[in-house]
Amino acid sequence: MGAKTWMLVYSNGDAAENLKKDPVLNQAATAELLQKLFPNENLESIEDGDLSYTNPPDEIIFAGCFGEVSVIAAVEFAGDYPSRVDPRFIDPSLGENIYLHAMHSVVDWFAFATWKEGQLTRALSLSPDSGILEDIGEKLPFELEYWKGKHPALDPEEEDEFDYPFSFHPLELGEAALKEFFGYQLEGFIDDSLIEPETIPLMGFKRSVSKPWWKVW
Repeated sequence: MGAKTWMLVYSNGDAAENLKKDPVLNQAATAELLQKLFPNENLESIEDGDLSYTNPPDEIIFAGCFGEVSVIAAVEFAGDYPSRVDPRFIDPSLGENIYLHAMHSVVDWFAFATWKEGQLTRALSLSPDSGILEDIGEKLPFELEYWKGKHPALDPEEEDEFDYPFSFHPLELGEAALKEFFGYQLEGFIDDSLIEPETIPLMGFKRSVSKPWWKVW
């Protein structure tokens, strides 16, 4: 598996249902949202991206506002402890439901968090090397079959040869979270009921921190 993400999603109502409505990108609202959340940065427009690529490098942000749902992909959402994301991002006025989704295939790491009206309801972060870094709140229904071992990380013939720390693969749980929260997957079985992430555009921006006037020379 080679999927990577670090993104935050705001939604009034169910994010997956909102994205399935073939929403139209509101460029003005997107720019306004980024000005609100990144007030100290100069943002230069670059080539647009889409929902299939939400792990931009540090100097890039991808974002899109679509009426009742907004997506921001930025390095701020790639931390090991999703519940500790900067509080400025957890603004219930931007969406009654807030979701953070992050995973990195190189280290088999996956993390997510959910907030309802600004209150944290669930946070999880884990990788084979680091173990469970964070596990806050009641497990969500889509998680349960993974924790119960119904999607084993190893084939039966591999279990005696390898000692895997979890009863499931973190990236497979990460794909399940993408499907549950947003109605799409990056890797996995083809399912015609899912959104094709390449069809959801995101505006691209190159970022630079503004300097105080006394340091501009």
